[in-house]
Amino acid sequence: MSVIAVIDYDMGNLHSVCKGLEKAGANPHVTDSATEIKNADAVVLPGVGSFDPAMQHLRSRQLVEPIQDVIASGIPFLGICLGLQILFESSEEGQEPGLGIFSGTVRRFQSEPGLTIPHMGWNQLCLTQPNLPLWKTIGSEPWVYFVHSYYVDPANQNLTAATIQHGSQIVTAAIAQNNVMAVQFHPEKSSTAGLKILDNFVELVQGKTQPLVGSSTTLKI
Repeated sequence: MSVIAVIDYDMGNLHSVCKGLEKAGANPHVTDSATEIKNADAVVLPGVGSFDPAMQHLRSRQLVEPIQDVIASGIPFLGICLGLQILFESSEEGQEPGLGIFSGTVRRFQSEPGLTIPHMGWNQLCLTQPNLPLWKTIGSEPWVYFVHSYYVDPANQNLTAATIQHGSQIVTAAIAQNNVMAVQFHPEKSSTAGLKILDNFVELVQGKTQPLVGSSTTLKI
């Protein structure tokens, strides 16, 4: 059974993510140990809350370099919600530098008449990388669950694996490059489609599906 390190940095309840991974046949292990993260078969970086506290907690636990190292090593890596945002360089939400895996900024939704911020509830994905293993058999326009006021704006738009529309704004809802996949929504709260996404990630870890093109992600894409 594949061991998936679920990184614990005091930024959210990890129970639902772990239950979804267990249901998919994986052995999730909640940890803040750099050694355990590096030795895992895959890594999941979940998170809810704000950008600056997230980065402060990662730095206080000396986890920034281990996360960068496992991403560069080529093992499957999944970021969820805040775990997507902190992969980028900076955020309009705060002042702390992010992990800097990808070039780009986390931006706040622009106010417009009738628009609710935060964006909270169900929304429909538009898959811009439809052949991504993470999306296998979830349908062409699946509904998934969001809670966020900020979204990632990659410098390289080819990173975008799915978008959503909120009001008049079309924004990135997921990214993928080589071994790294990350989603703004909460798959663990997204019913059948979300659990299937976690199942697809576990299948990728177990070698039951073909990996993405390439094997590892270089910093600052």
